[in-house]
Amino acid sequence: MPRGRPRKKPRSMLFKSAELIGWAIGGIEREIAETRVRLAALTAQAANLRKRAGVRASAAASAVANAVGTAAEGAPTGRKRRRRKMSPEARKKISEMMKKRWAERRKGK
Repeated sequence: MPRGRPRKKPRSMLFKSAELIGWAIGGIEREIAETRVRLAALTAQAANLRKRAGVRASAAASAVANAVGTAAEGAPTGRKRRRRKMSPEARKKISEMMKKRWAERRKGK
């Protein structure tokens, strides 16, 4: 008879590891729910402070509030990023500068 700890069957090990993973997932999901609650409370507190100070909510703060409201549903915020328009003069100037740089680079080789 071998000495030491008795060997465990592979089936019992798989069951225990699956059980451990289940517990870990449960803990993570609980942390996510608690974090969402804390975030909602902090957002409400920030809104109250802004109201008391008479400061309008910035676009970023309202985007965060929208994200908190739709995070559970997974819906996008629906806000598009505005792009800056470059004037034709600025485009031409940049084009000329880049052509000059590339010409200098070609000379150097």
